[in-house]
Amino acid sequence: MPRTVNSSLHTIRREAFLDVAQRLIQTKGYEVMNVQDVLDELEVSKGAFYHYFDSKQALLEAVVERFADGAMATAVPILGDPDLPALRKLEKVFAGIARWKAESKELVLAIMEVWNSDSNALVRDKVRRMTIRRLVPLLSAVVEQGIQEGVFRAGPADDTATVLVALMQGFQDLAVEYFIARQAGSITFEVVQRRVAAFTEAFECVLGVPNGSLTLTDEPTLHFWFG
Repeated sequence: MPRTVNSSLHTIRREAFLDVAQRLIQTKGYEVMNVQDVLDELEVSKGAFYHYFDSKQALLEAVVERFADGAMATAVPILGDPDLPALRKLEKVFAGIARWKAESKELVLAIMEVWNSDSNALVRDKVRRMTIRRLVPLLSAVVEQGIQEGVFRAGPADDTATVLVALMQGFQDLAVEYFIARQAGSITFEVVQRRVAAFTEAFECVLGVPNGSLTLTDEPTLHFWFG
């Protein structure tokens, strides 16, 4: 008789691994942390760990995915609001994601330390593809709404959303570089402001709206990360 799996129990146990891993990534750092640290915290065997994850990198990927899920969850009620115009939806989605990152700053900084490492290239690629799969349909609906409202002058919604996600990912990569550069004092806050403005203008160009129509990153958020 095949063994049945209690999905709720499976989720709870997997979440326990992620909770411990996230805390260790924040306190010890991902490179220093090892699988045995997680096992010792939970007092479980290696077999239990490998039932859920096949490697330390897979554990990192799962922690990052869970963080991304939380950020995405902030967007769902905004995107589903029938009374909110498309432009405001985009602004509120970006503001919501920014707040989520600010509230999880310790984790964001810990991930940032290892994100650009060559050894984590596979994790980065998987997370990028996951982001595209999840965000494109959501943004596509907003773009279609904006077109129907007569505000966006863009091409097909799916194509436009794909370009917007590519822009977002490019900006995220640069934001990591700018944060590190600001910590080292090798780039000024004014340069960061200009680059953010350039990305915002590119966003507006893709959507076909006038410059100044959209605020993707407000001043308090810029000062929080780059001030």
